[in-house]
Amino acid sequence: MKEKVRKGYNRLANVFSRELLEASLPSIIFILIALVVSYKFIDPAPPKKIVISTSDQGSNYGAFASVYREYLKREGITLELRESGGDSENLQRLKNEDSGVDMAFIQDGIARTEGAGSLQSLGSLYYEPAWIFCRCNNETYHLADLKGKKIAIGKDGSGTHILSMALLNASGVNAQNSELVSIDDKGAEQAILKGEVDAAIIVDVPNSPIIKEVLSDESIHLVSLDDAEAYTRQFNYLHHLTLPEGSLDLERNIPSRDIHLLAPVVTLVARGNMHPALVYLMLKVIAQVHGGSGMLNKEKDFPSDKDNDFPLSDQASNFYKSGLPILDKYLPFWAATFVNRSLIVILPLLAIFIPLTKIIPTVYIWLVKMKLYRYYGELRFLETQLRQSVGKQTHAQYLDELNEIEDKVNELKLPVAFSQHIYELRGHIELVRRKLERLETAVGK
Repeated sequence: MKEKVRKGYNRLANVFSRELLEASLPSIIFILIALVVSYKFIDPAPPKKIVISTSDQGSNYGAFASVYREYLKREGITLELRESGGDSENLQRLKNEDSGVDMAFIQDGIARTEGAGSLQSLGSLYYEPAWIFCRCNNETYHLADLKGKKIAIGKDGSGTHILSMALLNASGVNAQNSELVSIDDKGAEQAILKGEVDAAIIVDVPNSPIIKEVLSDESIHLVSLDDAEAYTRQFNYLHHLTLPEGSLDLERNIPSRDIHLLAPVVTLVARGNMHPALVYLMLKVIAQVHGGSGMLNKEKDFPSDKDNDFPLSDQASNFYKSGLPILDKYLPFWAATFVNRSLIVILPLLAIFIPLTKIIPTVYIWLVKMKLYRYYGELRFLETQLRQSVGKQTHAQYLDELNEIEDKVNELKLPVAFSQHIYELRGHIELVRRKLERLETAVGK
């Protein structure tokens, strides 16, 4: 008994599966095509490696990049650091498609002379002031006062050199009336400490060992620019900052008065084709690294959109307006990426699948009933013959045809939900049989 039940159930399941497959097959094919098209145009998975161009060994750029590397490592991303000769080389590497560089640190204002191209900013990271040191009296308040002196202006191609030349030229100090020495920041530190130059312009962060070392020499003065605000009007990428008295060394009261400084911001710049998921990840990292307070900025002043040279990427623009996307806030990078990429496929498919949930049952019912309709057609044809062709066939022939239809119906296998339709068809067969009997009786009389 159990074996018969099992076989009956299997037959029923086979019928149901076949009918459902017939109804669903066009929809399945359509969904598969949609999946292939979606996969073809969906953003590929983000790469596992990012290359960043920094600067000379020991620079702030390299130090911050090393911190980024540790944060990214936790997310399964490798950050490769490539040293460069300075901001100009960083910019050129980004513009060169064959360099393999994805991101770089660039001082705001550099692209004014180099051009921004199609590069995009992820935001400004921190202030990097221009520190003007001078072996001169403490009454020097203007860059124009450095005319005729020997001045270290940074290594060629560096952000220090480009900014120094812009400031000095605006102040009327040039190679015709002064001796300008192209030397890196470390070399400038040693040169002014040894008295080999009269002044030096060094672009660096306040807690830099170079700045502290130079200021440890009491014969060297830190120039406070009384006209700092005027420079910001001429160079809109510069910011007028005030370094409070004693902020570098409270015990020794360094500096001995408030100092007016000029500072560009350092910008993290990326290629325009950098994967959006990696852009959001980098925004998350720089917010963690640069979001705190500093000597020259308040908490959450950075990262920001203070830079002027590069347009913000779409992701950065959204980040500074609304913060990280909800998934990136609470999920690991790999999980957020997987969900985001999946949604790109799933949402369009849902738009297709929901209407199909209404269409497929209708098609399924129609396919099942089509088997019944065929026998209804044969039964109707037989009934028409009975009305129009009485006497052309014997009663036995009509009865054989009717019995043949009934046998086919009895062998018909339909899902249990459609059993009532089989019984209705059998009832109609029985009506035709009775009509055939009445006609036979009428002919016999």
